Amino acid sequence: MTSFQFHWKVLSLLISVSYCLGNNDMQVELNDDVLGLVMFKSDIHDPFSYLASWNENDVNPCSWKFIQCNPQNGRVFKVSLDGLGLSGKIGRGLEKLQNLKVLSLSYNNFSSSISSALTLPSTLQRLNLCHNGFYGPIPSSFVNMSSIRFLDLSENSFSGPIPYNFFDGCFFLHYISLARNMFEGSIPSTLSRCAILNSLNVSDNRFDGYVEFTAIWSFKRLRKLDLSNNSLSGYLTNGVSGIYNLKEILLQGNQFSGQLPSDIGLCRHLNRLDFSDNQFSGELPESLGRVSSLSYFKASNNLLTGELPQSIGNMTSLEYLDLSNNQFTGSIPHSLGGLISLTYLSISNNKLVGNIPLSMVSCTKLSVIRLDGNRFNGSIPEGLFGLGLEEIDFSNNDLTGSIPAGSNRLLETLTDLDLSKNHLQGTIPAEISLLSKLRYLNLSWNDLHSQVPPEFGLLRNLTVLDLRNSALYGVIPDGICDSGNLAILELDGNSLKGSIPNEIGNCSSLYLLSLSHNNLSDAIPRSMSKLNKLKILRLEFNELSGEIPMEFGLLQNLLAANISYNRLTGRLPTGSIFPNLDKTSLEGNLGLCSPLLKGPCKMNVQKPLVLNPNAFNNQAGSDRHRSESSMSSTIHRHMFLSVSAIIAISASFVIILGVVAICILNVSVRKRLSFVDNALESMFSSSSRSSSPPSGKFILFDSHSSIDRISNLESLLNKASEVGEGVFGTVYKIPLGSHGRMVAMKKLITSNIIQYPEDFDREVRILGKARHPNLIALKGYYWTPQLQILVTEYAPNGSLQSKLHERLPSTPPLSWPNRFKILLGTAKGLAHLHHSYRPPIIHYNIKPSNILLDENYNPKISDFGLAQLLTKLEKHVMSNRFKTALGYVAPELACQSIRVNEKCDVYGFGVMILELVTGKRPIEYGEDNVLILNEHVRILLEQGSVLECVDSTMNEYPNDEVLPVLKLAMVCISQIPSSRPSMTEVVQILQLIQTPVTHRMEMF
Repeated sequence: MTSFQFHWKVLSLLISVSYCLGNNDMQVELNDDVLGLVMFKSDIHDPFSYLASWNENDVNPCSWKFIQCNPQNGRVFKVSLDGLGLSGKIGRGLEKLQNLKVLSLSYNNFSSSISSALTLPSTLQRLNLCHNGFYGPIPSSFVNMSSIRFLDLSENSFSGPIPYNFFDGCFFLHYISLARNMFEGSIPSTLSRCAILNSLNVSDNRFDGYVEFTAIWSFKRLRKLDLSNNSLSGYLTNGVSGIYNLKEILLQGNQFSGQLPSDIGLCRHLNRLDFSDNQFSGELPESLGRVSSLSYFKASNNLLTGELPQSIGNMTSLEYLDLSNNQFTGSIPHSLGGLISLTYLSISNNKLVGNIPLSMVSCTKLSVIRLDGNRFNGSIPEGLFGLGLEEIDFSNNDLTGSIPAGSNRLLETLTDLDLSKNHLQGTIPAEISLLSKLRYLNLSWNDLHSQVPPEFGLLRNLTVLDLRNSALYGVIPDGICDSGNLAILELDGNSLKGSIPNEIGNCSSLYLLSLSHNNLSDAIPRSMSKLNKLKILRLEFNELSGEIPMEFGLLQNLLAANISYNRLTGRLPTGSIFPNLDKTSLEGNLGLCSPLLKGPCKMNVQKPLVLNPNAFNNQAGSDRHRSESSMSSTIHRHMFLSVSAIIAISASFVIILGVVAICILNVSVRKRLSFVDNALESMFSSSSRSSSPPSGKFILFDSHSSIDRISNLESLLNKASEVGEGVFGTVYKIPLGSHGRMVAMKKLITSNIIQYPEDFDREVRILGKARHPNLIALKGYYWTPQLQILVTEYAPNGSLQSKLHERLPSTPPLSWPNRFKILLGTAKGLAHLHHSYRPPIIHYNIKPSNILLDENYNPKISDFGLAQLLTKLEKHVMSNRFKTALGYVAPELACQSIRVNEKCDVYGFGVMILELVTGKRPIEYGEDNVLILNEHVRILLEQGSVLECVDSTMNEYPNDEVLPVLKLAMVCISQIPSSRPSMTEVVQILQLIQTPVTHRMEMF
């Protein structure tokens, strides 16, 4: 007898006693409500005692808080417990409330699955469970769809597909929201039976499949349609005009394609349209101009073409317009000035030409205007700088003339100004220094021929100042950092002279300081050692002299520095990153003392050992602006061995000895484990060997029943195909369930990993909660004493290993954008494991075979946390890991006296960077030599010819991204763990390398 049945047997006995004492039928029914609610209360936790008035001794519950009764029959018809901090589960006590019409549990902390045995009363009309932590699938019998009118399950963790028959009988349903869950699969076609539906919201899930919009347009009472942020596809057909009350269509973040409906302008009540982040093509419908009530229209990130229609100016209620990142041509229509309510305008990154129309000055309510990434010419209309704008972005155009002086109104509102990459001339207006709210200022890549206004230091909120390559002259103002909030200062590529002001030490918030390619002279001020937040320092190609202050070794957050081609002398600081700087960051300073440099050292110290005196050209008297790679072609032709080469050969010899030793040790281990392999093999042999294979516990975290018994595992694995094998086991691809959803199953390498199923369940569920877009989702497991299998999501593009080293000649190589995406995504996934859990989850085995790729080449890390799960196989797994992951393993893992931490993963990630950029394995064996990749790249960096090692299969790649990525790799594989950055810092650096300076402010 279950606990629920026992309690109800007791409750029924109480009711019978009450009846025998003379209570009438009405009292018995009232007791059903009391006892049902008491049972419901017993399954939840009430931390603030809001339900203290719920007393089982009461005759009826109508006086209880949060309960409403029907005055005609005295039965409970409404239970409203919103925002009370309740937790627990929805128990079956509610089934006794046979007159219940409204149940609202929103904004609480419920965190359980919905039992498949639970069936809410058939009288229920309104159910609200939003903003909780419910998880798992929705049982098809959970609610009676023939009576429900309002259903809100949004903001939970529900998962799995929607049952096909879920919408059977939904004749009265007018509102449904499944938003912001983890539902997947297609939207059931039975939804079309909800004929009077007026609001449908399934946004922010994982739905896929084809949407038949002809069926959706049949909902004549529909007011809101939200399918956003899924993976849905389909074509928008005409017929939308038949929905007379339609107010919102939100389709962003899907894979819809084709043209926009030409009759959409006939929906006169439309207020909000969002078609962004899809694959729509063709021109904007001319009929859009008829929608006078439209206030929000976004169609960015599509393939729309043609000219902007003149009728767009008729949408006088429009407040938000975003058509960016399309392929629009022609000029901005003058009718745009008719949008008198417009506050936000973005048509950036199109192919628009011509002048910025003067009529736009009539858009007096504008606060944000973004026209960047087009081909606009002519001058900036001065009237625009008289509006109360907050953001102006006219960058990447062909604008000429001078920068307009701002009005008093603009001085009080402007926060972001980007006029970079144009042909603007003249001086920087003094009025800019009066922009009291300015946070971001970018005037780079213009022809300003101006001095840096000393008043910039008065901009108290300024965070980013970018004046690169703008023909500036004069000196750097002493008070440029008086505000103390500047995070990025970039003055590269100008004609600035004089010394770096000592007051630069007051820039306490600086993250990036870049003063390269100027005429700065004198010594580097010692005050710069106070810049504790500084991560990137660029001073190359100046005339700086003297010694680098030893205090620079205290800059512990510094991750990159370049001081090349100056007149610096003396020793490098002993701390921070300076001992690990490569040659390209130091060369061109004839007086610096470093074993990486040739030439006279201006201190009485022993000269560095060089076995080949001809390996470097004499640098004396050379021009400081010569190319960094001028010596690369001659260096490789010399046959003498450098010190680095000797170290590389020695290291390879040690590694080979280690491989041999490990292989010998593993022979006995393989013998002891051979019986395990035989036992596993028998599990999957033909049924003739055993007529009744052992049954096991098969759990899917998103399954409606949680636990199933599998009596014939062989029938499941017969559908499988092996896709890989690793240290922890063999991986199979298997279609699962009636929908044939593809999953991956990892058959763990040995039995008896954890003896008790509850322990195994606990550990696997901990790993199952580690969810991130760049982690493979753990969906469940299969357990018997002899066999354990982990069920994970399936990555259709296989592993990074297969894309790099097992590619067929007919398969195109990975492009640089995809390689960078893989690096950044992997870094984000590792950062999540390291910094979102206490203790941190350490992978220990980062390498390309454990980086899986989805259909869009987004990386997903697999096998994380398995080191903790397989503690009983530590010796076996560790020895196999060293054998199969040569080159990836951090050196400290070989030393038992060192406490390993997440810096082991940073090392493996650094090696993976080298492998992705070069296309080579960490260790490659030739006929008469061994190539150790990290040493090979290090030598090329020292010689200034590192781009020679870039994978030759890549046709195009940006040098300004590849070079810093390689330098980041060398920092990650530092032999000293404390010298490696954290994965959070790695993510920041990669974003800084990739992100255009115009958007860097978003990082702060």
